[in-house]
Amino acid sequence: MDSLSQIALGAAVGVAVMGRRTAVWKAAAWGAVAGTLPDLDVLVDHGDAILNMVLHRAETHAPLWLTLFSLPFALAVARLSGECAQWKRWWLAMWLALVTHPLLDAMTVYGTQLALPFSNHPFGVGSVFIIDPLYTLPLLAGTGWALAAKGRGRAFAANAAGLVLSTAYLGWGVAAQAQVERVARESLAAQGIAAERVLVTPTAFNSLLWRVVAVQGDAYFEGFRSLLDEGSQMSFDRFPRGEALAAELPGHDGWRASRTSARASSSSRNRTAVCCCPTCAWARSRPISSPS
Repeated sequence: MDSLSQIALGAAVGVAVMGRRTAVWKAAAWGAVAGTLPDLDVLVDHGDAILNMVLHRAETHAPLWLTLFSLPFALAVARLSGECAQWKRWWLAMWLALVTHPLLDAMTVYGTQLALPFSNHPFGVGSVFIIDPLYTLPLLAGTGWALAAKGRGRAFAANAAGLVLSTAYLGWGVAAQAQVERVARESLAAQGIAAERVLVTPTAFNSLLWRVVAVQGDAYFEGFRSLLDEGSQMSFDRFPRGEALAAELPGHDGWRASRTSARASSSSRNRTAVCCCPTCAWARSRPISSPS
């Protein structure tokens, strides 16, 4: 997800876990820091734009490594906050703020390597767009209320409500994705299209309009479905995949990495996956041109 969403989630988690044990602003501030730390891997340049995309959300997004990092990080936070006696509670808050980051990322289509170091398989549900105000706003409102109220009144209830609403929205996205996929597969079958793989993702900033990509042989079919559409049929446009052009990139590291990522995704997520990240989706289903 976008940085603002991750900051908002980390802050809300920090406030929820610490409660009245510390100042609300401390819990929100340190939670926001922990919530954005995993994305510092964007500062690492792998020397290629495609590699930078494919190798993002790797080690810094692995729950195992984040768990190991959370202990010294929480000890430092407790010391800097002057609350060493509460280091265990700070550890719980920082650990949750850290690990919820990759779990949220895994709900998008980019692909998050949650199983490192045991597997570099990219996990991606693809049921929420990388920027969705309906996910982020409840978190901002709940935490903002808690900060403004300085922990008084229903401050913590408002923060908890923001977490519940945002999490419920993720659940709604999964249900909506399943509904669109059902309609898409029925429509493809009715039109005689035997799809090898199907990708269903929301369009930008919403969960009402969905994009469907189906791969069949040397072509792919693209269609759009709104949850407000009447009827049970979808229309699709056919495009060539341009696979012959792939021969021009046999030694390109980014291309090889994207193909590996795509094969890993397809092998275990045939239900919805064409691939697990935008780079792989482009590489597998769009015409390919040589890098400049």
